[in-house]
Amino acid sequence: MVKKVAKKKKTTSQKFSFIDEVIEGVLEIAETARDGSIKIKKTEMKKVLENVFENAALTAARGDRVRFPIIGILSRKDVAARKAGKGINRFTGEEIMISARPASKKPRWSFPKATKEIFAAKKNW
Repeated sequence: MVKKVAKKKKTTSQKFSFIDEVIEGVLEIAETARDGSIKIKKTEMKKVLENVFENAALTAARGDRVRFPIIGILSRKDVAARKAGKGINRFTGEEIMISARPASKKPRWSFPKATKEIFAAKKNW
């Protein structure tokens, strides 16, 4: 017996919640056995997680910050355009031309302080 849960429509002002998206996906794929246990197939769970991460990336690409608990925050970074010009090769000392770069938007990932401290602690090496 498969129990379906009505999916809420998102408005544009509503923030993306990673946990809520995962729970909604799991509720859609979960099957209840006769003895009351819940079964979830690995392939379906993989699809749910891939969809949630893809939705998170799309949300971040629109300019919103997406927070993943414990892991970090995904956001969009606007990179300014750069004019063409002359530069110097640091190794040979000869003059080179630096090409122009158009403005672009790139993903930015920031880690929480607790995660940074785990990596900074020498006892974890």
